Amino acid sequence: MSSPVIDVQDLRKTYGLTVAVDGVTFQVEEGEIFGIVGPNGAGKTTTIECLEGLRRPDGGKVRVLGRDPARERRQLAVHIGVQLQESALPDRLRVGETLALFASLYPRSLDQRELLVQLGLADQVRTPFAKLSGGQKQRLFLALALIHDPTVLFLDELTTGLDPHGRRTVWELIRAIRARGKTILLSTHLMEEAEALCDRVAVFHRGRIVALDSPSRLIARTVGNLLVTLRIPDGSPVPPLSAIPGVRGVEHRDETLTVYAEDDRAVAAVVQRLVEQGVPLRELGVSSGRLEDAYLTLTGTPLVREES
Repeated sequence: MSSPVIDVQDLRKTYGLTVAVDGVTFQVEEGEIFGIVGPNGAGKTTTIECLEGLRRPDGGKVRVLGRDPARERRQLAVHIGVQLQESALPDRLRVGETLALFASLYPRSLDQRELLVQLGLADQVRTPFAKLSGGQKQRLFLALALIHDPTVLFLDELTTGLDPHGRRTVWELIRAIRARGKTILLSTHLMEEAEALCDRVAVFHRGRIVALDSPSRLIARTVGNLLVTLRIPDGSPVPPLSAIPGVRGVEHRDETLTVYAEDDRAVAAVVQRLVEQGVPLRELGVSSGRLEDAYLTLTGTPLVREES
């Protein structure tokens, strides 16, 4: 059995009296898209920066491609690509110049024009950094992480600032990168992104991993079998539903009624009860649940939603 591409054992990092990462252990296999999910302050960025060699752990063991990032960062640099959560470039540096500069730092690089086309930046080759939109800047930093065709890619808050179309374009690119045999570790507070991309997900909460599994298995073991989402007019009285056999929980917020049900019979009973009570149903959806629901169950902490 081959060694994991990333091996983290009992990682610890503190800042004064604040414990940022508290005994984290996980492995990432070759060709895997591995996600670290959680809100800001959960320890995601600190963990990734220790893997990149940007921070030295206070305890534990970290290995990337068999090397210690803190001691062998230079040797690792040509094999890893890094997109930081926050980055900046000189205002007057143009997109094409930036990519050419970074390509010159490595012994090999991808076709620059093709990469810009894939990321939707072909028309911005001569645009100065200061004139780019927030989403364009984010895509440029992703291009810089990819330019030398790394074996392992670290992405911290991959699609922050992108609109839904741009986000899905980047998702397709990430899937194509993995299809070429690359290993990807990404952090995100967007559960939809983790559910769409990741083979496995580590749920971070207050510096610790509280669960680690595939998105589907996390959902199955925490949320229940079925998630019923109903749209009803705001202010409509909702009859008691929790006592219906097979109903595990009910949430009512504005025009959205969410019911956690064990099986189809419970779903049918809920709909029948609402119809009998004269509650207008504008929309009805039934699914196996969402990763965000699993996260809430595991941590009891709501995520801050990104505005788009």
